[in-house]
Amino acid sequence: MAERKSYDCAVVGAGSFGVWTALRLRETGRQVALVDARGAGNPLSSSGGASRIIRMGYGADEIYTRWAMRSLAAWRRLFDRVGSPELFQATGVLWTAHPGHPHAVHTLATFEKLKVPHEALRAEEVSRRYPLLRCAGDSMGIFEPASGVLLASQAVRAVAEEAQRRGVEMFRAQVTPGAMPFQAGETIFACGPWLPKLFPEVVGDRIRVTRQPVFYFAAPAQAMPVWIDFSDSRGVYTFPPLDGKGFKLALDRHGPAFDPDTGSRDPTAAETAEARAVLRHRFPALAGAPLAGAEVCQYESTCTGDFLIDRHPEMPHVWLVGGGSGHGFKHGPAVGEYVARLLNGGEAEPRFSWQSKSAAFSRTVY
Repeated sequence: MAERKSYDCAVVGAGSFGVWTALRLRETGRQVALVDARGAGNPLSSSGGASRIIRMGYGADEIYTRWAMRSLAAWRRLFDRVGSPELFQATGVLWTAHPGHPHAVHTLATFEKLKVPHEALRAEEVSRRYPLLRCAGDSMGIFEPASGVLLASQAVRAVAEEAQRRGVEMFRAQVTPGAMPFQAGETIFACGPWLPKLFPEVVGDRIRVTRQPVFYFAAPAQAMPVWIDFSDSRGVYTFPPLDGKGFKLALDRHGPAFDPDTGSRDPTAAETAEARAVLRHRFPALAGAPLAGAEVCQYESTCTGDFLIDRHPEMPHVWLVGGGSGHGFKHGPAVGEYVARLLNGGEAEPRFSWQSKSAAFSRTVY
């Protein structure tokens, strides 16, 4: 029997976390294999689909603002290098909230400290600039002019292709911790909603996988940024029409439990009705817009919303990298840098540790 090829590192999962980790490890001189069952940015992955927000606002969670700043610069450098600058759309990001909302207050303080470009807006200024949006009279706005949208699947594929140009070898295969098509000194599992399935005892319910429908409404092009509402308990967010898609609307609220292999990818009538009600309330001019498309993806979230990036507690050469859904996509470059530092003996961030994760969910990172 021929001996299996050996690599310094194998990365399992070619989503945002995985492709950037493979690229960053390769940049340190390691021989790297990247493997995914369905290919980079595939539609069943948490990194699949048309678009993801890249924004700096994280309340008092300064680490994520710093990571988002570094990551945006890295995404843009890569897009420029490969000749695809359009994979970042500088739409700007608008937050709205009731005055005094803690997340808004802390976001402004962090922006001031880290010198993040932003504007604080009164409700009348929000309404003047963006008449499509119904803004309550007692609201305030925070606008991030340098933030915007990453074209998700295309962006992941661009990173994967760059990694391969740099010498990463990519495989399409379904693997488990005990059945790999090659040998590796270190194996990094960055496989999103499949982590609990691959490691049921160690990860298990420390990562909760939930169903998240997304809707696209046919609407004319409008001068709207990405919009997120702090105060709405449904977690409403929208995108302007981009890359041939319609006006995107979704809720940043954890849905029911979801199996990424067998769960239905079709929104229900109730989910569609709720999306339509939000559209009618917040964007009355679009109330009658036809539904142009819809999809169901998934979040895979830890108890707090912090990432899980740590060595497997029982397998010293296996690393677990996940818990990113809902806000992780943008951070791919910073996650890759962090994993590469850990493998070089760098200091670990306690909030990303396996020990800090539990089955008792109380999300604090948004």
